[in-house]
Amino acid sequence: MLRSFAEGVLIGRSSGTATPDVLALHGWARTHRDFDGVLASIPAHEDGPADPELDAIALDLPGFGAAPAPAEPWGTAEYARAVAPVLGEMATPVLVLGHSFGGRVALQLAAARPDQVRALVLTGVPLLPPPGSGGRPPLGFRLARLLHRGGLVTDDRMEAAGRRYGSADYRAAEGVMRQVLVRTLKERYEEQFSAIGCPVALVWGDDDTDTPLSMATAAAGHLARSTLTVCPGAGHLTPLTVPHVLHRAVRSALG
Repeated sequence: MLRSFAEGVLIGRSSGTATPDVLALHGWARTHRDFDGVLASIPAHEDGPADPELDAIALDLPGFGAAPAPAEPWGTAEYARAVAPVLGEMATPVLVLGHSFGGRVALQLAAARPDQVRALVLTGVPLLPPPGSGGRPPLGFRLARLLHRGGLVTDDRMEAAGRRYGSADYRAAEGVMRQVLVRTLKERYEEQFSAIGCPVALVWGDDDTDTPLSMATAAAGHLARSTLTVCPGAGHLTPLTVPHVLHRAVRSALG
């Protein structure tokens, strides 16, 4: 059942029986429901006991699920500031589990509040630009944007260029959320990497085409304390394809 957090500002659900010590942040255009299988109890592993449900809060980030969009185009630092008040309702320091876009927010949260974040579990997170991409949009789109700024391309033609050259996420996003996406795609995180001293567990699908495994291995080199677990055939939506692996990664990171 959905409930509100941080005096009604945030929306999501809680699990477990104790004060939550895990915060789960979903990916772009997803919702808190992606973590249902991760947070749930899981069967016994070999001869060991079953793992109980995690004591966690899974949020709908603003602009997704039941959460209203922000009034202006936020970057992930603003998302982290919006999420931070929920930590006051948790057993800090917390572990933050972040998938894709939510992992960007988790990174910002850990860098800004090191005293309140004990560990990160990141999966399918675009932490670095894909090798060889330079993080730049296609040439055709950049040319249309330049002409649009000079008044030589109309708004309608600029919209058409965005739909032609943009990603599926770009084409699906509307209004302020499209601006949020564009702003987020320009972000770099080297400063946040250097500010994070807590353990970071990277869990990746070896065939993730959205955030290739090479991105995870490169990011691990920027992090002071990191581990990498590779999941064969898991793809990008790891919370749905390998929820038990993520559950156990969280348990391990909690110690």
